[in-house]
Amino acid sequence: MSHHRYDVLGIGNAIVDIIAHTDEAFLVSQDVHKGAMILIDEARAEALYEAMGPAVVISGGCAANTVAGLASFGGRGAFIGKVRTDELGGRFTHDIRALGIHFPTAPAADGPATARSMILVTPDGERTMNTYLGACQNLTPADIDRDTVEASGIVYLEGYLWDPPAAKEAFVKAADIAHGAGGRVAITLSDSFCVDRYRDEFLALVRDGKVDIVFANEHELKSLYQTADFDTAVAAFRREGALGVVTRSEKGCLVVEREETASVPAFPIDRLVDTTGAGDLFAAGFLFGLARHYDHRTCARLGGLAAAEVIQHLGARPQRSLRDMAIDNGLPVE
Repeated sequence: MSHHRYDVLGIGNAIVDIIAHTDEAFLVSQDVHKGAMILIDEARAEALYEAMGPAVVISGGCAANTVAGLASFGGRGAFIGKVRTDELGGRFTHDIRALGIHFPTAPAADGPATARSMILVTPDGERTMNTYLGACQNLTPADIDRDTVEASGIVYLEGYLWDPPAAKEAFVKAADIAHGAGGRVAITLSDSFCVDRYRDEFLALVRDGKVDIVFANEHELKSLYQTADFDTAVAAFRREGALGVVTRSEKGCLVVEREETASVPAFPIDRLVDTTGAGDLFAAGFLFGLARHYDHRTCARLGGLAAAEVIQHLGARPQRSLRDMAIDNGLPVE
């Protein structure tokens, strides 16, 4: 058990997900790139909402989902992210605090509305995200609560939030505080298009020692090193010296260290419904394990269990107790 007050502090976009089932024809008609996260403005968000079918509204956001998953395992989480004092902002705040997660960020009284992501799920379970960032983009270094960062064993940074310049400064501030207090810093690369935009900056975070742990899927890792060959990308990352956790959908994951690369299989599922949140929940299980000093294979098994739970229903947060599921599958949670 960690001596820190919080096992993991997530810093990222505070988003409410609006999720609807759709078909390939709708994606074509709306001119969206299947499987990607596309940034849109508020007018486009409203137009998509009008055009899409019946929707489920659930609090989301990459790092927030991860901390929600951590809480489901019985972990102690905190989250920093910006909302507006509007209906969706109130919903996000209620939902995250109801999970027992410390959420110290003051909402914005004016400016852009609370962020929302219009998520379109096709019959194969693939999700296409059309995201209006709104108030998220106004996260600044002033929102980084020093006491919360210093009280966290691991600070988990969301790559999606690397777009606004002030948020970058907030990330670096949080990383410096965390390392100064003896904590570790992790980042998720979030999306291959995000990596395309900030490849050199993400690599610099690792090479400059700002980040100790990198979460990525295989597409993001290949984008990071500009190669179509997965093994080449893995070999390149091994030379960085950081801990890499690479998810590969039904193939499981690789845990990449300078000394060795370990392959851990995925958990079986009954039915794929919605891949939204799979990477977020994998990170939740892995970070929960790290906070309790489990070996990396056990961390990856916990991550795989959480990912398997979330892809079998709509929405990016667990509907069953991950702690209970871990116990049922013989995995440690103490």
